[in-house]
Amino acid sequence: MPDHGDRRTTRTDADVEAFVASVADERRRRDAQAALDLMRRTTGAEPRMWGASTVGFGSQPYRTADGKDRDWFAVGLAPRKAALTLYGLTYDGSNADLLARLGPHTTGKGCLYVTRLDDLDHDVLAELVARSWARNHREDA
Repeated sequence: MPDHGDRRTTRTDADVEAFVASVADERRRRDAQAALDLMRRTTGAEPRMWGASTVGFGSQPYRTADGKDRDWFAVGLAPRKAALTLYGLTYDGSNADLLARLGPHTTGKGCLYVTRLDDLDHDVLAELVARSWARNHREDA
């Protein structure tokens, strides 16, 4: 079993739907619900809360710089104030072909930041999630 050490962002039993419904900004709440539905359909998995404000799907092991084995979600989302953050979609500069067709976004290490989900090509987003899920998710993790 992976060590969670002192990490605050670990898998919890909190209610995902209640969390999304509690997002104060109406547009961000709608975007989060739409992204949640798309990820659920695309992965075939049920979401879980990770910490107090991140929704994750599936599981993947990883090793930290200090050599500890950890557990993390394969793909996920967080409705942040500035943007909807989609996790696990851009590791190591991957998926440049899909990102070029996606629509307005910015990226970080493994993250995709979206201001308006409606501005994206949802078919491309679903393909991005499917590709990332296939690469990241481990059934035995």
